[in-house]
Amino acid sequence: PPRRIEKLGSIEEVYKALVLGTKDYAVKNGFKKAVLGLSGGVDSALVAAIAVDALGQDNVVGVTMPSIYTKEETRADAVIVARSLGIKVLTIPISNVFQSYLRTLRKDFSASARGGGASDAKGGKGNVAEENIQARIRGNFLMALSNKFDWLVLTTGNKSEMSTGYCTLYGDMAGGFAVIKDVPKTVVYHLVEYRNAVANKEIIPRTIIKRAPSAELRPNQKDQDTLPPYSTLDSILKLYVEEDKSFSEIVGSHFDPKVVKKVVSMVDRNEYKRRQGPPGIKITPKAFGKDRRIPITNRYTDTGK
Repeated sequence: PPRRIEKLGSIEEVYKALVLGTKDYAVKNGFKKAVLGLSGGVDSALVAAIAVDALGQDNVVGVTMPSIYTKEETRADAVIVARSLGIKVLTIPISNVFQSYLRTLRKDFSASARGGGASDAKGGKGNVAEENIQARIRGNFLMALSNKFDWLVLTTGNKSEMSTGYCTLYGDMAGGFAVIKDVPKTVVYHLVEYRNAVANKEIIPRTIIKRAPSAELRPNQKDQDTLPPYSTLDSILKLYVEEDKSFSEIVGSHFDPKVVKKVVSMVDRNEYKRRQGPPGIKITPKAFGKDRRIPITNRYTDTGK
C-alpha cells in the first residue's frame, strides 16, 4: 500500500523512536509488562510515559520506594504521574531495610575497622557507600518483582548520568532495558514538554520539571553538588563523546579548563560501569557501546595530571 511520509520535528522523532524501541524490545523478547522505579523525578516520569505509549497503561507498573531522605512533594509527584498515566503504582518503603543494612555493617563500617571516619546505624559520618546501599535496595526490589511476575525492569538513567558515572552499579543501573541511556538530560526536559503538549495537559507535573534534580540519597542533595549545570555538562559531553574533540579543543570552545578536565576524567574512568549496564536505544550520532568503546584499564589522558 502507499506509504504516507511525514516529516517530524527533532524532539518528536526522538520520542517516537524511544517508544518504538521500547515496544520492540519488550514484545520481541517475550515481555508483556514492564516495571520501573517512580522516584518523582523527571527521568522516571519520562520513562513511564514512554512505557505507557509503547505497551499500554495496563502493562506498566510504577514502584515508589521512599526513604528517610525522600521529600513529601517528591513522593506526591510520583503518585500524580502514575495516576495521570493510568498505571498501577506500588509503594515499598526502603527505610527499614536500609537501617538493617547499617546495623549489620556497623562494626565493619566503624572507624576502628577502616582507620578513619565512617557512619553507623545511628547516623554518624558517612560517604557514598550509604548512598549506594539505598540505590541497591531499590534495584533489588525491582529485580525481585521482575523475577516473581516476569516483568521487564526499565532503568531510568539518562546519557548525562551514564557518561559521568553518576549512577549506582547494581542499583539504579539494575534492569533489563535502559530506555533513555542515550538521551542527554537537557533533551529529557524537551521530551517531557513534548509529551505534555501532545496530551494537551500536564501528564508530567510542572513541579517535577521545575524542581532541581536530586538523587535524594542524603539530606538536601542536589545533582549540581557533584556535576556541573546540565546545560554546561551536556555541551561538553557532546563535544567529547559524540564529536571526539580533545581536551584542548573543548577548552578552546570557551569552557573552563577545570570543568572540562573534571568531566573528561569522569567519562573515562566510568567506562567499566557502562559496560555492565543494560542495552538501550540509540538516538544520538554516537551512543555508548559499539559506537564508542575505550579500554576499561587505560592510563592515557590528554588533560594532564
